[in-house]
Amino acid sequence: MSISNRRLRFAAAITVAAGLSLAATVSAQAFFLFDQPLPRAPQLQAPAEPQVEDSVEQPSRLKRQVVDYRGGEAPGTIVIDTPNTHLYFVLPGGKAMRYGIGVGREGFTWSGVQTISRKAEWPDWTPPAEMLQRQPYLPRFVAGGPGNPLGARAMYLGSSIYRIHGTNVPSSIGTQVSSGCIRMVNADVIDLYSRVSIGTKVVVLPGGPRRMARGL
Repeated sequence: MSISNRRLRFAAAITVAAGLSLAATVSAQAFFLFDQPLPRAPQLQAPAEPQVEDSVEQPSRLKRQVVDYRGGEAPGTIVIDTPNTHLYFVLPGGKAMRYGIGVGREGFTWSGVQTISRKAEWPDWTPPAEMLQRQPYLPRFVAGGPGNPLGARAMYLGSSIYRIHGTNVPSSIGTQVSSGCIRMVNADVIDLYSRVSIGTKVVVLPGGPRRMARGL
């Protein structure tokens, strides 16, 4: 075999060996890459609920508390004691959770039986036409949020224009100030909202002079 042929064979052998070495290196790198754990997808967190702190200290009679109840309504019923600005959520065993509320001003109180037809968290507010006729300066729409007059939650009563809702004016609790809706401080309306469901019975007692509240 000539020297030239030996040189050609030697060069070819080196080329093959280099190719095999490169393939082995690439294979090892690929194995290393695919053998590693995949990065975790970022965890999505639910948006934080807006602050619902009520800045006004309520008198003891308006603070949420469990009381005796002798009104005769079944557990799970809401009773609105309009004269005393109290809302009762009837519990088993002759008890009720009592909340302080704001009610309709003179000429805007009402009474009767309704059911909760809809529930909403941080609801938008669209003033009804009757309210706009009386107060044409009101905005036509307010998006839900801490500055919304309906506050943190709303429970709509039947097909009426009335609601049980929160408020951004906690100092109005215990007064007769609304256009017929029942308002609660935000912490209380959130608590009540968690206890009731669509179809919950709501009994609204007629207005009149305030009397001693003795569990109705």
